[in-house]
Amino acid sequence: MTPQLEYPFNTLPAIGETLPVAPGVHWIRMPLPFALNHINLWLIEDGDGVAIVDTGYGLDTTRDAWNIILDGLGKPVTQIIVTHCHPDHLGLAQWLSEKTGADVLMTHGEFLAGHALWHQLPGYNVPAMLAQFRRHGLDEARCQALDGRGNAYKRGAPELPSSFRRLHDGDTLAIGGRQWHVITGFGHSPEHASLYCEAAEVLISGDMLLPRISTNVSVFAATPNDDPLGRFLDSIRAFRQLPETTVVLPSHGSPFRNIGLRVDQLIEHHDARCAELLAACTGPRSAGELLGILFPRELDTHQVMFAMGEAIAHLNHLEHKGAVCRFVGNDGILRFVKNN
Repeated sequence: MTPQLEYPFNTLPAIGETLPVAPGVHWIRMPLPFALNHINLWLIEDGDGVAIVDTGYGLDTTRDAWNIILDGLGKPVTQIIVTHCHPDHLGLAQWLSEKTGADVLMTHGEFLAGHALWHQLPGYNVPAMLAQFRRHGLDEARCQALDGRGNAYKRGAPELPSSFRRLHDGDTLAIGGRQWHVITGFGHSPEHASLYCEAAEVLISGDMLLPRISTNVSVFAATPNDDPLGRFLDSIRAFRQLPETTVVLPSHGSPFRNIGLRVDQLIEHHDARCAELLAACTGPRSAGELLGILFPRELDTHQVMFAMGEAIAHLNHLEHKGAVCRFVGNDGILRFVKNN
């Protein structure tokens, strides 16, 4: 029989409600205004209080749901842990911190990247992203559509913390009398923090391991030659050392078991994507020209941003492996061709 992921929960928590998924650990599900329409957040009982893991996107419906949950808890929030800087995770951290008086905990890389995106610093702003996409051959109509969105990050994260408690890889957080170990990962974001509790047999994976979709891995304009896909694959391979009985609590989709199988599936997925691109690069091709190979379905403007970042990431990964080389054509567009 072909091994499969095991999904231990048949129901989803309604907005404004929580669902227990492990002793002292509760699941919250909040809306997102995208095709990927939800994010999972987590509560961990912490003595006479509760710790929050991730905060949701800056929507009034999410704030209203948090108000219902916090009023129903009847206990204080002890800390607000943010896995990474993307607005569906960090978006309401400052609002929750002001509301509850709890500190925000995150890694240094995520704190700085969040502020770089929010303040539109060089290499992290919309003009830099568009210049990168144009250089990689994205058509002008799609570039103009992306330009028209402005700073979308700021809409999802209306305000950011100006200070934080720093998390490091290997740190141990004592929450509710149990030890939660910080595991940093790379590729999806600069310094993503997952949390593992051996006693509870739980991994809060954030976006590093998702059960049904592959995590977006993109190249930022600030680091145009980077290999985030290679770093992502190295990061998720480390999860193989965790017990197969571990319940993985992902940021999107439902909790699941069989962590090693999911790691293998994701590695196979990206290997297949790279093979498709390599087969298409018998002649010089740009990321924009190859977008339809990786994403044959119709993409909205939000999805185009992620798709271009991912196409560039796969081509950079092939270059780092020596499978392709890049060059700039007479039209100024950067293309890749298979090495002999």
